[in-house]
Amino acid sequence: MTNIVRSSLNKEQTTTWLRGLMTIAYADGKLDATEKNLFDHFSHDEFASTIEISELQTISPEELAKVLKHDPSIAENFLRTAVMVALADGVYSTTEDKVLHKYCNALGLKVKALEALRKNLEKAKEQAEDNDLEGWLEEAEHTGSPIIPHDPEHDKTILTPIKDWLDKWDINDPKIAHMVCKMIPPQCPFERDVVIFGKKVAHIPAMCKLNPVYDQLVGLRFRALSYLADECKEDISRYC
Repeated sequence: MTNIVRSSLNKEQTTTWLRGLMTIAYADGKLDATEKNLFDHFSHDEFASTIEISELQTISPEELAKVLKHDPSIAENFLRTAVMVALADGVYSTTEDKVLHKYCNALGLKVKALEALRKNLEKAKEQAEDNDLEGWLEEAEHTGSPIIPHDPEHDKTILTPIKDWLDKWDINDPKIAHMVCKMIPPQCPFERDVVIFGKKVAHIPAMCKLNPVYDQLVGLRFRALSYLADECKEDISRYC
């Protein structure tokens, strides 16, 4: 029985998708080394042969929506990778959040995971204000790094919506599958803090299984590899 592979992203959609990711990466005014490596790992032959990553420009919500809005599945999967890029350097900033929500609005999508994440973060800010942590919010806007006292068990719930959202991602496009395999490393990333809106919500130690989204990322990468091997009949040894 022949496996049916769904049609892949066309060149315009691919270019728009990558421009959107580039916009997220540059949202805080700089390209972190981790984010730069992410783009460097995208090989041209897996997207469109004429796309030069170094020449990609940022894209407005209106431009992005004009190309991706017509397919809700593609639009939502773009947002999933955008969140992954936003968290690539371990910091989810207010500027990245604003860009993501502008993209959501332009695409006509109301992603419950992102809405829940924003509400959880707003509660964290309210708690900071209630605890009279003067200057934290102002400093967070400038540095993105201050850490305030927090309850680890409570903070795990902040990322729960994103975890559930990633778990529901059904990989059914070759280019997206390749993108996922490149975005999620096969080995444990370096130890780091996960900072959202200037608040430390998690710490990723050398033992990656303690990462609150470790299982989701490993599962997502496995689904992408399985799709490429089983449905597309591709050699995935380069990703192993």
